[in-house]
Amino acid sequence: MTYSRSEPTYRRKSRQTDPPSGCLSGFLIPPLIVLCFGAVLALATTSLKTPEAQAQSPTASNNSSISSGSLAPLFTPEIQFWSASIMRWSAEHGVDPNIAATVMQIESCGNPNARSSAGASGLFQVMPFHFLASENAFDPDINALRGLDYLAKSLQSSGGDARLALAGYNGGIGVINRSEASWAAETIRYAYWGSGIYADALQNAGTSSRLNEWLAAGGAGLCQKARERLGISP
Repeated sequence: MTYSRSEPTYRRKSRQTDPPSGCLSGFLIPPLIVLCFGAVLALATTSLKTPEAQAQSPTASNNSSISSGSLAPLFTPEIQFWSASIMRWSAEHGVDPNIAATVMQIESCGNPNARSSAGASGLFQVMPFHFLASENAFDPDINALRGLDYLAKSLQSSGGDARLALAGYNGGIGVINRSEASWAAETIRYAYWGSGIYADALQNAGTSSRLNEWLAAGGAGLCQKARERLGISP
């Protein structure tokens, strides 16, 4: 998490507004032909949403992940090590555990002692100004509290758009409403990797080409340090 110091706010997950109660809301028994036409149009619109478009901007949802009681199998062993904790932390903050795992994957690969050159620390690479003076930034529970609080607010600000939320987590919530042309190169890469990994996780995939790409781009070294810290055999 390397967002601007001018944006030390935290986040809660967005809540969908309640839909109109029934298909007749706002109408007085519309003709049957109108209803049929509307249904056909809705079906056609849905079919035009390509898998590529959905993968580029997945919508965060926690229902399937929480009910399954486990993370998608694509995450590396270092992330799976924290599976039970991620499930608990995510439930406390109302976020999908798979998007929480995606953030941990990219930020620290599960190394609770990870520290960035910018001063971010712990599993979720949280900047110092997010902690109280009495808090241990490297304590996994405290780090998750502050990191997932921020992620939840980013999801709220993005309207549940996971790609934008991930960009906000890296670059600060303010980037969500700015042109992507103004994003830092790091934020663009972060949103690219994160949205692809998360889209695959939503499918409960066993592997992810985007995750493999991230590992090849330097993530493997991060995971090696995490393995050594956690005592996980190769």
